[in-house]
Amino acid sequence: MPDARAAMSIDVEDWFQVENLRAVVARDTWDERELRVERNTDRMLELMAERGVRCTCFILGWVADRCPDLIRRIAAAGHEIASHGYGHDLIYSLTPEQFREDVRRAKRLTEDLTGASVRGYRAPSFSITDWAIDILREEGFAYDSSAFPTVAHDRYGTLSGMDAGEPIAEIRPGFHEVCVSTLHLGRRGLPWAGGGYFRLIPYPVFRRGVRRILRSGTPYVFYIHPWEIDPGQPRMTGLRRSHAFRHYNNLGRCESRFASLLSEFAWTTVGDLVAREPERASAR
Repeated sequence: MPDARAAMSIDVEDWFQVENLRAVVARDTWDERELRVERNTDRMLELMAERGVRCTCFILGWVADRCPDLIRRIAAAGHEIASHGYGHDLIYSLTPEQFREDVRRAKRLTEDLTGASVRGYRAPSFSITDWAIDILREEGFAYDSSAFPTVAHDRYGTLSGMDAGEPIAEIRPGFHEVCVSTLHLGRRGLPWAGGGYFRLIPYPVFRRGVRRILRSGTPYVFYIHPWEIDPGQPRMTGLRRSHAFRHYNNLGRCESRFASLLSEFAWTTVGDLVAREPERASAR
């Protein structure tokens, strides 16, 4: 069996666009907020360049509109450009027509900025639905990386037939789903892919879990956001305790953990995992 590979991915959005802050940050105030995504993403690019890491950047169209040079820098550094949609709306809060317009707008924008085809998509807060897959395929995407077959979460979407033990699947002809990673427990699993889990779980324990997944012959997919390495971001009040904990827990330690993770594994892009899936499937 070919060696299992690890894919690094960054969801390029800013601190005030996070679902955990929605109750205290109204959408119509986004343009009034301090834009910190550029400096934080540039720092992540530096850390990856020092270690020779290429990743997949799922770009939010709203950010691309306001930071076009950042998107060009990401592409020029050799990273895969993929889409995070435009407005960071949960998919199941949109009609199919609204979703189509959102992804079409974001895809055209990032393709115009980079001159490269955008083939991958990730839903905000992993809010994927079965009906969205057909729209993504019709709009020219080749894969989605939103399924998170884990224990219950209040925002994650679901896709029919996805299994934590088979994290990459061709769910439509020529269209693949790439799950973010879990530690396998039957058809579901413990979340082990990044985000708040990466900041909460002690790093040596998290690292052992990644190694366990890779030793099993299963590809590993990690995700992180630029705001997660930014302990200096504005602190919002009036949040539910659980939402404040999810967002702010261990921000001060995340950059060093991210740097260690980059150094300890060999990383590729999500698109590369998809391209290599026929080889992996034939070897099973």
